[in-house]
Amino acid sequence: MNTAKWVAALSFAATAYLTPQITIAQDSLFIIPKPRIQIAKTGYYIYTRNTEVLASAGFKDAAALLKEHPYLKFDQVKTLKNAKNLPKKGLMLVMAAKEDTLAQNAYRLEITTDRIVITAHQPQAILHGISTLRQIAYTRKDTKSLPAVWIEDQPAFAYRGLMLDVSRHFLPLTFLKKYIDLLSLYKLNTFHWHLTDGAGWRLEIKKYPELTQFAAWRTDANWKNWWNNGRKYAEMGSPAAFGGFYTAEQAKELISYAAKRGITVIPEIEMPAHSEEVLAAYPNLSCYGLPYKNSEFCIGNEDTFTFLQNVLDEVLAIFPSKYIHIGGDEADKTAWKQCPKCQQVIKDHDLKDEHGLQSYAIKRMEAYLTSKGRKLIGWDEILEGGLAPDATVMSWRGENGGIEAANAGHDVIMTPGSHLYLDSYQTNPIGQPEAIGGYLPLKKVYSYQPVPAEIDPAKKKHVLGVQANLFAEYMPTSNQVDYMAFPRAIALSEVAWTPQTLKNWNDFQSRLQKHYRLLQQFNVNYYPPSNNLSILSNFDMASKVAQVTINSEQFEPEIRYTLDGSTPTINSSLYKAGISLTQSGTVKAVIFKDQVPAGKIQELEIDLHKAIGKKVTYHKKYSSNYPAQKELTLVNGQTGDLTYGDGQWQGILGDLDITIDLENPEALQQLKMRYMQLTGPGVYMPAYVKVALSTDGINFKMLPQVDNDVPDTDASLRFKTFVFDLKGNTARYLRITAKNDKKGFMFTDEVVVY
Repeated sequence: MNTAKWVAALSFAATAYLTPQITIAQDSLFIIPKPRIQIAKTGYYIYTRNTEVLASAGFKDAAALLKEHPYLKFDQVKTLKNAKNLPKKGLMLVMAAKEDTLAQNAYRLEITTDRIVITAHQPQAILHGISTLRQIAYTRKDTKSLPAVWIEDQPAFAYRGLMLDVSRHFLPLTFLKKYIDLLSLYKLNTFHWHLTDGAGWRLEIKKYPELTQFAAWRTDANWKNWWNNGRKYAEMGSPAAFGGFYTAEQAKELISYAAKRGITVIPEIEMPAHSEEVLAAYPNLSCYGLPYKNSEFCIGNEDTFTFLQNVLDEVLAIFPSKYIHIGGDEADKTAWKQCPKCQQVIKDHDLKDEHGLQSYAIKRMEAYLTSKGRKLIGWDEILEGGLAPDATVMSWRGENGGIEAANAGHDVIMTPGSHLYLDSYQTNPIGQPEAIGGYLPLKKVYSYQPVPAEIDPAKKKHVLGVQANLFAEYMPTSNQVDYMAFPRAIALSEVAWTPQTLKNWNDFQSRLQKHYRLLQQFNVNYYPPSNNLSILSNFDMASKVAQVTINSEQFEPEIRYTLDGSTPTINSSLYKAGISLTQSGTVKAVIFKDQVPAGKIQELEIDLHKAIGKKVTYHKKYSSNYPAQKELTLVNGQTGDLTYGDGQWQGILGDLDITIDLENPEALQQLKMRYMQLTGPGVYMPAYVKVALSTDGINFKMLPQVDNDVPDTDASLRFKTFVFDLKGNTARYLRITAKNDKKGFMFTDEVVVY
C-alpha cells in the first residue's frame, strides 16, 4: 500500500486524535510511551554502513541527534529541497506540508524495507520521532534490522517533567547529561532542576559570591549526618568542606545539551523558606539578623527583595525557560510573627495574617518575573493567602491544591506525593537502601490519572501535565538516584504521554521487559524487579469471604502457594487469580524459576475472627489525616500493607483508646494488634498496649500490659504484633489503650480477636 493511501486511511485519526485509536501490536517493537497508532507492515529495514540522512531545512539542527543513534553512521545531513518527491532510500526528516492532516504537535514515523521517513510540522515533534527511532534501536536484540511499521503519535499533555534535587547531594554534570538523555528517549520534555535549599546553594551568582564560596559547602557530605549534627556550612577550600556548585557556563552548557534533545530546563530558586544556607551567608536577610536561626527570608526587609531580584536577574540571563520555579513551600511563619518589620508590612498592606504576608511576597516576585517576560511557578503552598494572578501551581500535597487552582482558572501541574514522589520506597523497605519513607511501587506510578474528576470540565484544560520528583536526602550518589528513578520514571513517561484509554498495565509491563536492555546500555543502576511477593486480603462483609491476592513485580511469574501453612513446592497449587477463603488460615507463596524457589517464602495469616464488623467506640479520635476506613478500620478483616498510606493503617496522634463491642459475651482465647514503626517520617511504636475486659461495659478487668521492645533508634521499617492471652476469660467489651510517648504518629491496623 502506498503512502498516499495510508495518509488517506489514517487522516480521520491524525487530524486531532480526539479519540484514541486501536493499536495493532507488533511483537518486535516495545515502544514506551505507547504510541497512539502503531501498525505493523511487511519486511525489515537494514541499516547500511553509511545510511544517507536528509532533512528539510527547518530540521537540520534536529538531525544532529541522529548521530547518537547506535547504528547510524553519516558524515553530513543533506538538505531535502522537495518533500513531495522523496528519495527512494535513506533516512529523511520531512517538514509536513500545510495540507498534511498530521496534528501540529504530532510526528509520523514510516519504516519500509528501503527507507525511514519521519514527518512533523515542528522541530520538537521531529525530535520525538527521532527518540522513538533511537529507543527502538536500544531495545532490540537484533540490532541492525528494523521492522517495517507505521506510527503516528502525539502527547496527551504538554508538560511532562522530572525533577531532581541537587541541593541535598551535589551531582556531577556528566550524570545530569545522562539523566537528560534518558528523559529525551522517553519523551519527557522538562527537567526541573532543584538548585537551592537549606542543604546547599548550587548555582553561581556573581553578585553574591558567598552563595558559592560558603553556602554551597557543608561540614558533612552525607545529608543525614549533616542534618543530625549541627547543620553547619563551611568555607570552600577548608578540609571539612563538602558540596559543590555549577558555574553559569556549566549551567548554560547543560541547558544547551537539553535543548538539542527537546528538553526545557526549569530552575528552582527557593523562597521565602528553605533558605537556611542563604541566611547563613547573608544573615542580614533574616528576621533575627543572625545565621542558623531560621529558614525564612525577612519579608519586612526591602533588602530581601533587592537580593532576590538581583539573583533572579542572573538566573534569567542563564535560563531561557518560560517558567521560573520559586519553591514557596513549607514556610515556618514563627519568625514573621515575632518580627516588627514583617508585622508592619501586614499592617501597611492590610494583610489578614502571615499567610497573607507570604502571598504578598509571592505576588511581588511574580510581578517582577512578569515584567521580565517570564512566569512564576511554585508548590501548592503559594495558594495560601491568595494566589498571584498568573502563577502556575505544582500540586504536591495530594491533588486538592491542583483542583482548587484549576477550578479558579490557574494553570496546574500535577505532582502528588502519593503517586509521583520517587524518593519513596518502591518495594518492601526491609533490605532496601534507606529512603524517606512511604511506599510507591511501579504499578502505582503507572496508575496515576493526571486530571482529577473534581475539576470542572471547562477547567480541565488548565492541567498542563504531570511531573515526578526526586528529593535527594537519601540519595548520596548518582547510582542511588538511578536506583530510585528507574524504571518508575519510565512509567511516568506513559502517564504523561499516552491517553488514559490506551494505557494497560499488563501491556506496559510486557514492553518494559525490553527496556532493561536500554538501561543497561546507558549504565543505569536501575531497581530490578523483586522475586518477593505481596499477599493481600480483602474481606467481604456481606459474604463473609476473604479474597486473597498475590502480587509480584516479576512479569508473568510462576507462583506456587499453600493454604495450610506448609512450605510451597513445585507441586503446590499454581496461582492464577484471587483465592477465596471462608475460614482462617495461613497463605504461603513463593516464585519458582526453573523448578526451584526464587526469593523468600511470603506468608499472610487470614484471620476471620470474632471482632470483624463489630462496633468500635473511639474515646480519643484518630487522625483526620489518616482515617483509613474510619470506625471500621480496626475490625474490617483486612491487614495493612507496607505503607501507612494504603488506607488500612489508621493514624493516631496521642494515645489510642477504643472499646470494641462483641454484642454478646464471648469465651475468648487471644487478642493481637499490629503496629508499624518508621522513624524517618515520625512513625513510632506505642510504649505499651493494655487490654481490659468487661461483660457489662462498666466493670473492667485489666490484663497485664505488653511493652514495646522495638528501639526507636532503629530507622528501618519495623512491625510488631502485641499479643494478649485471653484464655479463661469471657467478655463482651474489650477496651484497648496504647501509650504514645513520642511526638509523632502511631499506626495500627486490625484488632484480631479469638
